[in-house]
Amino acid sequence: MRDFSSVFLVTLFACACLPAAAFTPNVPEHGLPSAADYSTTLLPELQGVVSWKTLAQVEPVKRDGKMIPSFSSQILALDSQLVRINGFMMPLDMTEQQKHFLISAVPSSCPFCMPAGPEAIVEVTSKAPIKFGFEPIIMAGKFVVLKNDQSGLLYRMTDAELVNTSVK
Repeated sequence: MRDFSSVFLVTLFACACLPAAAFTPNVPEHGLPSAADYSTTLLPELQGVVSWKTLAQVEPVKRDGKMIPSFSSQILALDSQLVRINGFMMPLDMTEQQKHFLISAVPSSCPFCMPAGPEAIVEVTSKAPIKFGFEPIIMAGKFVVLKNDQSGLLYRMTDAELVNTSVK
């Protein structure tokens, strides 16, 4: 229990201490920025790393009475490929070391809230535990496009490994 409470308190303290302006992107003329637009103010485009703008190329379409994702050809070409993703870790376990977590285009600002929509989140299962931190990381692994996942996720990465911490 001590590990969870320590991580929780550190997360809560860090979120409370960050000025809102630190994570405020340029707001477009009409409405709020997308997670992909927001991430460009925080994460650089890196050679050999899948862009969040690419992953945002998905639209909901109504088919047979339900909404399903319609992915761009660029996204479908990534299915079952080894890729790299640069983003912010969102832990799913109550431990300092994470093997199953989410990586997001946008840093979490609340330990109980999702920071972005499904197009800006990838579920990750890593080969070895990764230490939780607030800095962006780069993960490499097998990418899967989830065309009909009951959880609402669109992307998954398996057999993932930490490549490096990302460049700011």
